[in-house]
Amino acid sequence: MNALPSDRSSAINAIVLIATLLMWPLTASAQLKVLISGGFSGAYEQLLPEFERTTGIKVTTGSGSSQGSGPQTIGAQLARGVPADVVILSREGLNELMAANHIATGTDVDLARTPLGVAVRAGAAKPDVSTVEAFKQALLKANIVAVPSSTSGIFLTTEVFPRLGIADKISVKRTPRGSGAAAMVAAGEADIAVMPVSEIVHAPGVDLAGKLAEEIQLNQVFAAAVAAGAKEVEAAKRLIAFLASEPASAAIRRSGMEPLGKRSPD
Repeated sequence: MNALPSDRSSAINAIVLIATLLMWPLTASAQLKVLISGGFSGAYEQLLPEFERTTGIKVTTGSGSSQGSGPQTIGAQLARGVPADVVILSREGLNELMAANHIATGTDVDLARTPLGVAVRAGAAKPDVSTVEAFKQALLKANIVAVPSSTSGIFLTTEVFPRLGIADKISVKRTPRGSGAAAMVAAGEADIAVMPVSEIVHAPGVDLAGKLAEEIQLNQVFAAAVAAGAKEVEAAKRLIAFLASEPASAAIRRSGMEPLGKRSPD
């Protein structure tokens, strides 16, 4: 028997998955609580209305950074008892939550991947950042470079900038969230921001100048999981399955990310 054409097969798989999600047994009037970091927020905001419409599940969304030492990191919020059924954040941050027993075992799913890029004020000239040397020169020419304090900023300030030999030659402003770094650029308070592309493409007042070269790139994975102690476990799994489904892929790509939609290896 001949195999189905790939496009027909994908369509059938999508239909089956949606049907499965809609028939999944669930207590009526479930109320989900989600904590999410900035990297996946663009896709999430596009997808959430469809999830709520097709399932009848109402979702309340809070936010926090994936990593760092501030009180508004997702880890810090969970540690002080902020209720959550689902968390969505960088894989690095999720691994820390798993190690701290904040995640229900076996529920983590990688959703999407996004590279690091450079943001400039909307309409401003875009520096060449396509090579390691070009990126280095763009940093040296900037009066202030904004970076998030979370996963990407940790990578940049502890690995990339020292490797380039410019850690003590540039003025770096760390902001609690990527949205803050983008806002600094939009307001003219920083010349460039270096952060996940998925946070640049939907931030107001900034343009994407380009992605970092692969030699210094962090292709950052964002993942979801059910929080330990979640009150709505089945609804939480249903949301994660929806975000990881083939029908969600288009929105994920529009947000500057590559869909993954598979469980991480054990």
